[in-house]
Amino acid sequence: MSTLDYPEVVIAKGDGIGPEITDATLRILDAAGARYKPTFIDIGEKVYLAGNTSGIPQDAWDSLIRAGIFLKAPITTPQGGGYKSLNVTIRKTMGLYANVRPCFTLKPYIPSPFPDMDMVIVRENEEDLYAGIEHRQTTDAFQCLKLITIPGTQRIVRYAFEYARQNKRKKVTCMVKDNIMKLTDGLFADIFREIGTEYPEIDQEVMIIDIGSARLARYPDRFDVVVTLNLYGDIISDIAAEVSGSVGLCGSSNIGTDLAMFEAIHGSAPDIAGKGIANPSGMLNGALMMLEHLGQNDVAERIRWAWLKTLEDGLHTADIFKAESSAKKVGTAEFADAVIERLALAPQTSLASGSVVSTKPIETRPYVRKRVKKELLGVDVFLEWPGEKPAELGALVEAAVKPPFKLKMITNRGVKVYPDGFEQTFCSDHWRCRLLTVDGQSPERNTIPAVIQQFLDSGLEVVKTENLYSFDGERGYSLGQGE
Repeated sequence: MSTLDYPEVVIAKGDGIGPEITDATLRILDAAGARYKPTFIDIGEKVYLAGNTSGIPQDAWDSLIRAGIFLKAPITTPQGGGYKSLNVTIRKTMGLYANVRPCFTLKPYIPSPFPDMDMVIVRENEEDLYAGIEHRQTTDAFQCLKLITIPGTQRIVRYAFEYARQNKRKKVTCMVKDNIMKLTDGLFADIFREIGTEYPEIDQEVMIIDIGSARLARYPDRFDVVVTLNLYGDIISDIAAEVSGSVGLCGSSNIGTDLAMFEAIHGSAPDIAGKGIANPSGMLNGALMMLEHLGQNDVAERIRWAWLKTLEDGLHTADIFKAESSAKKVGTAEFADAVIERLALAPQTSLASGSVVSTKPIETRPYVRKRVKKELLGVDVFLEWPGEKPAELGALVEAAVKPPFKLKMITNRGVKVYPDGFEQTFCSDHWRCRLLTVDGQSPERNTIPAVIQQFLDSGLEVVKTENLYSFDGERGYSLGQGE
């Protein structure tokens, strides 16, 4: 195969330590005979500061769409100015719905209290709080909208099970907080259980994310594949990486239908940028996942053995160096040199964990939207009101609202404060008034604007409304705390 036939790989060297670890990684790939044709793009901090608020220019988008393979170093989002995370923008814009993060210990090369830890975290990559839909609604109150969809959840859950099946993994654990967020996290857990029936050979469990995180940190060898929502996955994958030895060791893949992106899981670490001490292993492991994705397992295996041999020989960067077990502290370039020198070698002792994993695209089934009977039952009207006594607001709302609606309750920060509230409940200036129909029948939709006008005519400031629906007779909204 001539170099003209090599697959195009778009490469961004990133910010902070990004250029250093990228250069080290590419030197290793080239020395090992990796078959790729690089296209370099500029994204990140300097693009932001040049006036592009997205952090990525159009020609970079064009390159990504054309190539379909992206090796990305860590980037920096400038503080202040309302800049959005470019990592999230790329993942969502390009449909990279599955973030796959292997985390395994490297004992005996690097000491670890968990020699059998070998897990893969499959993180939903497009939804949840990372939708980034935020509003300041009152003087006191700010909102971030959590969005979970049926097709998004079905896709990531099926990916996790298919991934486990293809890689001969034995168990899939779903981590959620469905005891509190019964609709959103509850949906995720329900779909996990539903799809799980199609994989009877795989052990399955649902865990609450708080105790799940604690057990992951204390007993990581008990987990195999973990599938979870976006925010939880971001947090526990860093926990798992640190428990495995160092967050600087782990790479990740972001898999979509038309594009795959590979990267280190750590950030741009500007505090050590330019010092030549960063560990390139995370970026290197991301690149190895890329080579496996491209079908170049021979090259990936050669590099992996050389990398492990380097660690076995005790040549460690500062983040994993320990005087009692390491032979020499090395910098970024010297570590890369050591890996290149060992490309024909393999470690003498076997690794306790850390099997090679596949991140090939997994065929997901097309989403078929079910027909449901949707009925309007009422409306939540959110107010900014500077008063402190819920009973006073209750009287104002009772007087303002006309049939077909009546006031069911008022909550503050989710807790019912009227009627029959408690004086001990602290209240901000953000109030939710739940209105339901007098007779329980579905009102006409054009009555909602009339309700808003009734509040405004009474001098009350409406900041937003949320319609209350049932779907096939099942309530499509949560109860207030204390309702």
